[in-house]
Amino acid sequence: MRGGTTSRAGRDGERADIPAAPRRRARWPRILLGIGLTLVALAGLAVVGLRALTDRYDRTVLKEQLLAPDARTGRTDLSGPLNYLLIGTDRRPNDTNPEQRADTILVVHVPAGLRQAYLVSIPRDLLVTIPAGSGYPGGQDKINAAYEHGGGGEPGAQLLSSTLSRLTGLRFDGAALVDFAGIRQVVDLLGGVRMCVDGEVRSIHTNRVFTPGCHQMNGAEALDYVRQRYDLPGGDYDRQRHQQQLLRALLDRASETRLRNNPVKLDQVIRAVGGSLTVDTNGVALEDLLFSLRGLPPDSLRGVQVPSYPQVIDEVSYVVLDNGGNGLFDAVRGSAMPAWVGANPRWVVKL
Repeated sequence: MRGGTTSRAGRDGERADIPAAPRRRARWPRILLGIGLTLVALAGLAVVGLRALTDRYDRTVLKEQLLAPDARTGRTDLSGPLNYLLIGTDRRPNDTNPEQRADTILVVHVPAGLRQAYLVSIPRDLLVTIPAGSGYPGGQDKINAAYEHGGGGEPGAQLLSSTLSRLTGLRFDGAALVDFAGIRQVVDLLGGVRMCVDGEVRSIHTNRVFTPGCHQMNGAEALDYVRQRYDLPGGDYDRQRHQQQLLRALLDRASETRLRNNPVKLDQVIRAVGGSLTVDTNGVALEDLLFSLRGLPPDSLRGVQVPSYPQVIDEVSYVVLDNGGNGLFDAVRGSAMPAWVGANPRWVVKL
């Protein structure tokens, strides 16, 4: 796709020399809530307690068919390896706002044995071929537009999953669609999170200045920090890294506060998360899924970025794959992620 053209180049309005206007709300944290709860909040609970909590949680989340048939594994075996698609969007179920792009896309890869997890951030501006669907004729665009072209909600998630599956060759064992509600409350319920800032960052939303060093941040501060990408040395790549670091910080903080031993606070977190989450468990009972993943410790997480580089096409900024992703998607499809991570340290994020 080097030097190519796109039939939808002008839709995003984000030209190389003019930063796009900031979105109203952060997108990525919605993802953190679903996976964070799965990985840590229920870890270590007795079976009886787990069943009681998952029953309550099961009744708070919306269930839809988020995966297209060609993007779904169709299997219910939870022994691994497992791949889950997590999508963040501003759109709530009854929101009629036409701006429905999914600006956070994350693949969670859990190898066999279920003792480690890789968080693969898909660049929001990645240039891809989106197949026809839901009235959209098909064409090239940024991957975050697939959700919009599908009409948002369930059909939008299906078109996005189909787009990503065709690009990577992956089929998914489940998916989650999460909106903004709850993340600030969850961070505050945990008493804030500890985030380490590499270099000075000035918020384009609040003019808050984040100074280098490790800081205890409340929900509003953490969300503001990880939304930033302009004026950062690595741009959106730095933002992806900060997003993944906040997930680790949330898991660490939940462990420190012994959330699983505090039923009142755990119930508050569950209620904060549940209203923000739509899930597709691929036919697996939510209780079984949470029980299978309960043993993943926070230090088992590895952040991964897709080998890619920015390119301007028709005066619009895109991201294009570097050498087809440099074998990353082959590794995710199989059992080679540890070897790939060892051979590609440039694209591995320290969490």
